[in-house]
Amino acid sequence: MFTERLPLARVHTYDDSRPTGRGIVRIAIHAFDGVTMFHLAVPQMVFDEVRRQGLADWETVLFADRAGSVRTAEGYALSGVQGVDATSDADVVVVPSWIADGREPRPILRQALLAAHDRGATIAGLCLGAIAVADLGLLDGRRAVTHWHAIDALDRKHPRVDVDPDVLYLDHGDVITSAGTASGIDACLHIVRTHLGAEAANKVARSLVVAPHREGGQAQFIERPVPQDGADDPIARATAWALQNLGDDLGVDKLAAAAHQGRRTFIRAFRAATGSTPAAWVRSRRLDEARRLLEASELPIEQVAAVCGFGNAVTLRQNFVSTFGSTPSSYRKRFATVL
Repeated sequence: MFTERLPLARVHTYDDSRPTGRGIVRIAIHAFDGVTMFHLAVPQMVFDEVRRQGLADWETVLFADRAGSVRTAEGYALSGVQGVDATSDADVVVVPSWIADGREPRPILRQALLAAHDRGATIAGLCLGAIAVADLGLLDGRRAVTHWHAIDALDRKHPRVDVDPDVLYLDHGDVITSAGTASGIDACLHIVRTHLGAEAANKVARSLVVAPHREGGQAQFIERPVPQDGADDPIARATAWALQNLGDDLGVDKLAAAAHQGRRTFIRAFRAATGSTPAAWVRSRRLDEARRLLEASELPIEQVAAVCGFGNAVTLRQNFVSTFGSTPSSYRKRFATVL
C-alpha cells in the first residue's frame, strides 16, 4: 500500500531567502572512516556535474573531523581530506551517511555544523546522515526521513522528530534529509533545482542518466520501478500520450482509454507501476511543464496555465504555491533564462 503525497514531498521549496545560485556555491561533504564510496560519490557526482555542464561555478570539498585521510568501507584510503574549517565558507554542508553504530557527532564536528547552520548554510543529512543531523537538534519538531532500515532507531532516539517513512526527501529550507542510499541523488538534484531551476537540474540528470525526480516513497523503488516507454506497456503508452497532451482533459477515463484498459484495471496498474495515483502524476507533470515554460519562454502566466492544463492562472498559482512555496511570477523572476 502506498500513501499519496505531494510531488517530491517538499517543504518550503524555493525559499526566497536562499542564494540564487548564479555564482559560486561551495559544498562541503563530510567523510569519516567506514563511509562507503557510493555515499561520498553521490553529492560529488551531482554537484560537480553542475560545473562540468557549465551551469554555474560550484565547488565541492571533502572534510573530516580532522584533516588528513579517511579509510572507506571498501578499504580505500582517501588522502587530502580537509578539516572542519572547510565548513566555514560553505553554502551547503552534506553529511552523506553516518557511522553504523549511530554514535553522536564529535564536539568538533557538532560545533562546525551548528556554526555553518547559524551562518545560513543548508545542512543536508542524506540516508543515515539524517541521524547525525537529528543529533544536532536541527530536526526537533520537524518531519525527517532516513533509510528505511534506521527509521525505528531514529524515532526511538529522537521522539521530537516526526519521522516520515513514505517520502524520498524533505526540505525545510535550512535542513534537508533524504531516504535510503540512491535517494541522496534525488535530494542533491533537488538542491540543484532550488539554486538553478528545473532546466539545470534536468540537464544534470540527463547527463548522469538518472530521473530528474521520482514519485512516491522509498519503498516503491524496491519492488515497483517506473515502466519504461514502450508501445507494449499500457501504462507507458498512456503516460507518453499524456505528456504530449497536457493541456487536454487527462481524467482517469481518458488515460485508461489511451492504455486500452478498463478504468479499475488501469488505476490498479498505474498505482502498481508508479506508486502514484493518475491524478497526482498528471498534476506533477503539469507542474514540471509549467516550470519549464516559466524558465524558458515569454508566455504570459495565463497562457502557461492553459498550455499545461490548469485552465487559468489562479489554479496554476494555487498548485504552484502549495508544491513549491513560490508563485509562478516569483519563480520566473529567479530562474527565467530568456527575459
